[in-house]
Amino acid sequence: MLKKMLIMGAVAVVAATSAPQAFAQSIEIGPDGVRLREQSRERVYRETSGISERQAVRIARSEGLRDVDDVRRTRSRFVIEGTDRRGDDIRVDVDRRTGDVIAVR
Repeated sequence: MLKKMLIMGAVAVVAATSAPQAFAQSIEIGPDGVRLREQSRERVYRETSGISERQAVRIARSEGLRDVDDVRRTRSRFVIEGTDRRGDDIRVDVDRRTGDVIAVR
């Protein structure tokens, strides 16, 4: 009975210590064959393409916007709302990727 308990305890210890190591690796199959790769070493960072919110405001100011009230980011554009030098409300739509002015209203 004692021998059976020792074996079960040893199996539990081995299982508990080997499980995190198995989860820390991923398998990569490529032209060089099968490789184990650790997740923490290679992180893929998304490249930010396009203009920033600050650049969008600068573009809107060049279109006649003086005071910025609100800047909204949609999927494809920045919408900058504010007033012009005469105090009229103005809205400038700027493309997020290229920085082109889509509309001035």
